[in-house]
Amino acid sequence: MVRVVVVDDEALVRSGLTMILQAGGDVEVVGACTGTEAVDLVDRQAPEVVLLDIRMPQVDGLSVLAALLCRPSHPAVAMLTTFDGDQHVAQAMRAGAAGFLLKDTDPRQLVQAVRTLAAGGVVLSPRAARQLVAEHGEASGVSGEQIGRLTSLTARERQVLGLLAGGLPNAEIGVRLDLGVGTVKDHVSSILAKLGVRSRTQAALLAHRTPVEEAT
Repeated sequence: MVRVVVVDDEALVRSGLTMILQAGGDVEVVGACTGTEAVDLVDRQAPEVVLLDIRMPQVDGLSVLAALLCRPSHPAVAMLTTFDGDQHVAQAMRAGAAGFLLKDTDPRQLVQAVRTLAAGGVVLSPRAARQLVAEHGEASGVSGEQIGRLTSLTARERQVLGLLAGGLPNAEIGVRLDLGVGTVKDHVSSILAKLGVRSRTQAALLAHRTPVEEAT
């Protein structure tokens, strides 16, 4: 079971997300709360995934994200938003969020996104990611110079990046490309170094901005 905490200031949204996720069969929502309660709840429940509303009164999503990422072992955090090009989401990506989800995401895609996050993947809507980088590239940790560095990747690294951007964790990338997990990790490390980015999420944003080769 994938353990999830849902953080949103609206009770109706928390209830709806909880029902959708629990219907997935392999997802357990171990808590749902507002931003003021979020850090304590996550510390108590130790979820693998946190779905975190970006805009909340009193304690907003960026503040909660910063507090969670300070933990030595923190959950994968995906931001919830109603805006494709929200600059606050761009800032969250730069800070280390594992992706973002629009609140009108299809229920089946929402459950799959949680599974992807738990497995170490990133979740980004391709259309929304392109808009985010186009409108707030620097704020999300993506620059024109970094986009230009995509040409420095080898053919294999471009394949790995394409699959990474599609949300696949290292183990699934290895299966798709017939590579060991250790080899995939080496490729990912090389990709991050060549592109000058700090995280898989920022690498995925670059890939969505300028589509790269994806293995079939």
